[in-house]
Amino acid sequence: MNIIDELAWRGAINQQTDEEGLRELTNEKSISLYCGVDPTGDSMHIGHLIPFMMLKRFQLAGHRPVILIGGATGTIGDPSGRQSERSLQTLEEIQKNVEALTNQMKKLFLTEGDTGMRIVNNYDWTHKINVIEFLRDYGKNFNINTMLAKDVVASRLDSGISFTEFSYQILQSLDYLHLYQHEDVQLQIGGSDQWGNITAGLDLIRRKEGTEAKAFGLTIPLMLKADGTKFGKTAGGAVWLDPQKTTPFEFYQFWANTDDRDVVKYLKYFTFLSKERIEELEEKVQTEPHLREAQKTLAEEMTRFVHSDEMLEQAKRITAALFTGDIKSLTADEIEQGFKEMPTFEATKEAQNIVDWLVALGIEPSKRQAREDITNGAISMNGERITDLAFEVNETHAIGGRFIIIRKGKKKYSLVKVGC
Repeated sequence: MNIIDELAWRGAINQQTDEEGLRELTNEKSISLYCGVDPTGDSMHIGHLIPFMMLKRFQLAGHRPVILIGGATGTIGDPSGRQSERSLQTLEEIQKNVEALTNQMKKLFLTEGDTGMRIVNNYDWTHKINVIEFLRDYGKNFNINTMLAKDVVASRLDSGISFTEFSYQILQSLDYLHLYQHEDVQLQIGGSDQWGNITAGLDLIRRKEGTEAKAFGLTIPLMLKADGTKFGKTAGGAVWLDPQKTTPFEFYQFWANTDDRDVVKYLKYFTFLSKERIEELEEKVQTEPHLREAQKTLAEEMTRFVHSDEMLEQAKRITAALFTGDIKSLTADEIEQGFKEMPTFEATKEAQNIVDWLVALGIEPSKRQAREDITNGAISMNGERITDLAFEVNETHAIGGRFIIIRKGKKKYSLVKVGC
């Protein structure tokens, strides 16, 4: 199957500048293509990941992807989708983010000895251009009326847009021209909001290289969940690729909790499973939805890809322990991951009667209620039911010397940090 046809089957194509021309080119030879990300932060979230998964698909089909880190474009800010100006970061902040994103890209997409994918930084060629060169050699090729008509600019005309953000499309066009001339790049891909920037780059290439220059653009659809909300957002915010921002357990749970209406779409977008395997899982969503095999497969594939087999197994252990109540099987680090968003209390290492301890922490509202819950078997500590009103809590009960997990009833968990 041609790579363009595969992307179409996966629902991963929104717009193309020349569908037949690109299909013919990719049938003829291995091409170079690129996608970029600006270093606005020190980690990508899963929304950023979508076009780069498409780059990986091109690589698996025998093509040569280029990942561009926007060390230059990141200094001015892309106006796409925003109704106000971005706050400019310092050059030191941007460089720190460039290094973090570069390392993240290497971890995700480069394997040892891999020469099929390259990472570049547009600061390397942009910072050498002076103002006069910029205006004469590049600015002269851009028509203001055409620039104003771009959706990302037109949407900002009422609220206002600075010349800095207005010039973003020139810098991104310069990127495409540079990569076309020096890296043999013939295709740029990006999110649907990048269409105007991509077509501006194609216009610049044809002005500089001639109208017969073979260069193409392709965008990925805006991804929305079945309920109409933006993909990749949770009540706690974005789902990050950095395990310090979103733990592997939280990452796993995000995918495992995917709506039945979305799971097949995500399998097509984000995994490298075969068409046959995805269709098999799609059938099981219809015939055995209670087993949630598609969601489990999606969670496993994504956690393994972004983190590692080890982190996947850890996330599955935490999930199983929470389901069975076997809390003692977890390490302190696993507890920290699994109970991160649960109510948290702090306790000293001093021994204390269970009733007084629960009330002092605020887990129970009163001694009467604490006694009633303990007597009725509603209180569990680290997975073991406590029914003795004389039970004493001490530091030896803390898993890893750090945490005690209290469950009240069937589902109400509390994390107690010991030694605070």
